[in-house]
Amino acid sequence: MDKWEDPQLVLVSADELRFQDTERDKRAKELIIANKELVFQNKEKGKRADELIIANRELLRQNIEKGKRAEELIKANEELALQNAEVKKLSVELDLLNKELALQYIEKEKQALILEAANQELESFSYSVSHDLRAPLRAVNGFTQILLEDYIQELGEDAQYLLTEIIANSNKMGQLIDNLLDFSRLSKQQISVSNVDTDKMVKSVITQLRQLEPGREISFDIKELDVATGDPSMLRQVYVNLISNAMKYSSKKELAHIEIGCFPKDGFCTFYIKDDGAGFDMTYYDKLFGVFQRLHSSNEFEGTGVGLAIVQKIIVKHGGKVWAEGKVGEGACFYFSIPIPAELPLT
Repeated sequence: MDKWEDPQLVLVSADELRFQDTERDKRAKELIIANKELVFQNKEKGKRADELIIANRELLRQNIEKGKRAEELIKANEELALQNAEVKKLSVELDLLNKELALQYIEKEKQALILEAANQELESFSYSVSHDLRAPLRAVNGFTQILLEDYIQELGEDAQYLLTEIIANSNKMGQLIDNLLDFSRLSKQQISVSNVDTDKMVKSVITQLRQLEPGREISFDIKELDVATGDPSMLRQVYVNLISNAMKYSSKKELAHIEIGCFPKDGFCTFYIKDDGAGFDMTYYDKLFGVFQRLHSSNEFEGTGVGLAIVQKIIVKHGGKVWAEGKVGEGACFYFSIPIPAELPLT
């Protein structure tokens, strides 16, 4: 300040200067705060930038993943299109197959009707022939018997032997006719279903058959037998045929062993009759249940070859099945199964 200046003016300038200094300090503090805020914002922006980079990377990864998924989807659609084409092709083939199957079914129905008519005609023919054969066969048997009784003194031994053979063979033919008639009647016979006390029935059949061969030694091992459901008379015939077969084919044993039992399986009750007799060769199993089919000669064991066919027909009428196992010289086991009803009928 110039020494010639006004002191009052110098004093005012100093106040102004102090005010200005105060304002500067204030502005400086505000600037420091602003700088700090700016630094904080820059840091936040840095964080946000880092987060944005991470988000962009994640978005890029997701886009790449979506691209892969899109490619997989395209491939899947192409595969689906191929499968649809294959399904359509198979559908056409299946339609053709169904048509062919329908034609075959119609043809089989026709054949079944023809076969049923032929079977009925055959059964009628068998019945008629068997029935008509009875009278002349009885006449042959009767006249031969008269010759033996009335003229035995005039006949030589050869003639007597021949007449005896005629009677034996006519009796055998009579038995064959009876069996054939029984077989024919089964087709027309209706089943009368009821509970059957199998144990009681089997013991009754054994008693009946033992009386026919009182001198034989036979050991019967009768297991616990379940109650069966079926026609009592038919099932009795099954047991008569199978047990008599077991006795017949074990007749050459000094002491025959016959086992009778049963077991349940798959909704069926399976009964079996097992013997230790002559057995049979499984190679010829297919002939076992055929009419007039025999696996042993009549010279070895008597029989007409109808008994097992009758057994099979009865069991089939009951909705079951029959089968057998055997070995030559080691015996045989015959099985038959019949359905087990949900509820046994009242007796």
